[in-house]
Amino acid sequence: MAEAFTTLEVVDDRSDRLHVRLDRPEVRNAIDRTMVLELHDVCAALEETPRILIISGGDGVFASGADISELRERTASDALEGINSRLFSRIAALPMPVIAAIDGWALGGGAELAYAADFRIASSRARIGNPETSLGIIAAAGGTWRLPELVGEPLAKEILLAGRVLDAEEALAVRLVTEVHEPDALDAAAHALADRIAGQDPLAVRFTKSVMHAPRAEHPAVDDRAQSVLFASPEKHARMTAFLERRAK
Repeated sequence: MAEAFTTLEVVDDRSDRLHVRLDRPEVRNAIDRTMVLELHDVCAALEETPRILIISGGDGVFASGADISELRERTASDALEGINSRLFSRIAALPMPVIAAIDGWALGGGAELAYAADFRIASSRARIGNPETSLGIIAAAGGTWRLPELVGEPLAKEILLAGRVLDAEEALAVRLVTEVHEPDALDAAAHALADRIAGQDPLAVRFTKSVMHAPRAEHPAVDDRAQSVLFASPEKHARMTAFLERRAK
């Protein structure tokens, strides 16, 4: 991507992936309107040309949450606009998988951004929580429903209603994150995961993600339609032929 971002840094830009880093270190990567707009630009590019997305933060802070100085001034109409929630839903719906690499604090909107990813990997110093009720609001950008889906209702209530913050090992134990690494190895781990995804058939990955997100009532019809497209794919034939040739050796 060639855009001149002010709140994001493009760390890696390849044919199969894009790695962007949240870059507002002076406010601990707080998510403001500019960052929201720039992440929408990232989404638009990846919707047009699907690639894996890696999102990371700074040294010791993934994202400290929404920018409180902005949030304090937002009105009822701003809440109905869904400034963060619509962005995170767009990120969750990207055609190819999204990896959140969490080093240090991921709080409030920062945690909700991570919840919208398909994969969350963490550094050993990760801390994940939702302190919104202590500020007189709710976790309205996906926390109240994505988090219970990810970790179950009892633990989600501890986090959302009682302010519990999970450390890296606790997050790993409940599979909120799938890997824990030392901070200086986290980016490499994110790219290693991206490498594994990139080794799959991209079209099959895209269909698998979309079918997994389909409403329960649409199954199995949605599965069958996706499979019908893939059965006609030259890549399916080539990959299966290669598999059979390897097995025959």
